[in-house]
Amino acid sequence: MSETTAPVGARSTASTPSMTSAGTAGSPAGRARGALVALRVVQVLLALFYGIASALPKLMAHPTAVESFDRIGWGSGAMYAIGALELAGAIALLVPVLQAVAATALGALMVGAFLVQLTAFDGENAATPLILITPLALIAWARRTHNADLVRLLRRR
Repeated sequence: MSETTAPVGARSTASTPSMTSAGTAGSPAGRARGALVALRVVQVLLALFYGIASALPKLMAHPTAVESFDRIGWGSGAMYAIGALELAGAIALLVPVLQAVAATALGALMVGAFLVQLTAFDGENAATPLILITPLALIAWARRTHNADLVRLLRRR
């Protein structure tokens, strides 16, 4: 008789997710490990987005970036500064001791981007910063224990 047709009481304990060993996917430890891997993947994807799609056009003075900053009246200085902040945040998202701080800082930058989109661009792309805030907030919260490590490193100096 196969497992799918066996009576409920006849199931073997080995197939029950709660009875599996500590490192398998059905166990709490396995789910936690999967969540950490998924979070790391999100961090890498966000780092790639901020580094390549967002910071690079600003730092290379791509015409669309220049036009956007001219439109809001901030000029090239602000464009390069924001591009540098985004690139620094992208790199810091990949450094374990800096990831919570980086996610928080990039989240704050996205709050500013949201406000600029609402005021200067009539809400044209206002959803994009809001969408990016969500995974950044998740990273900042999930990696918050690294803040104590960062403080310890800074106090050593």
